[in-house]
Amino acid sequence: MITRAADLAVVGANGGGWVAPVGTAAPDSPLTQPLAPYEPLGAISDDGLTYGFDEDSQEFTPWGLSSPFRTQITKSVRTFGLTVWETSRTAVQSLQYRLDAAVLEPDEDGLTKYAESSSPVPDRRAFWFLVIDGDAYKGFYVPQGEINDRSDVTFKQDEMSGYEWTITTYPDEAGNTVYHVDKLPVTPVYTGS
Repeated sequence: MITRAADLAVVGANGGGWVAPVGTAAPDSPLTQPLAPYEPLGAISDDGLTYGFDEDSQEFTPWGLSSPFRTQITKSVRTFGLTVWETSRTAVQSLQYRLDAAVLEPDEDGLTKYAESSSPVPDRRAFWFLVIDGDAYKGFYVPQGEINDRSDVTFKQDEMSGYEWTITTYPDEAGNTVYHVDKLPVTPVYTGS
């Protein structure tokens, strides 16, 4: 008999994302709504959140052997992918166009006017992502992340407009790119099958 436990499988049933300036600490409690300076990213598409791993390695195969006897990781990058649907949120506009939120304040006529630069500058921010499945959850704190890939935006009658982003994580002063806070079911002691 093979041992399986459905309660140990996590489904990303719900979740959210928030953004804050670099240097903002992780939220104190994962299930409490983050406070300012965190700003919500709003509704995320039903594709959810993708946690990506991009790694390269170098294999060392000694003379006379056909398989390596050592492998060295030469690149290890973590990314987060998501599509935000509340494109009119100031925090979301700020991220999409690499602008300070103050630039997006409406004028006396209620109009927001801004320009996109032909020479974008780095725009690192802190991010907090939370994935919830019943009583289980996985939290991801990114002390320094930046949107490095944006998809095209479609404005169409039968399609929701959204900003599809890939956020690359960068190391903080401690050399860490992502901090995890998980509450998962306890794995039962294996007694054999």
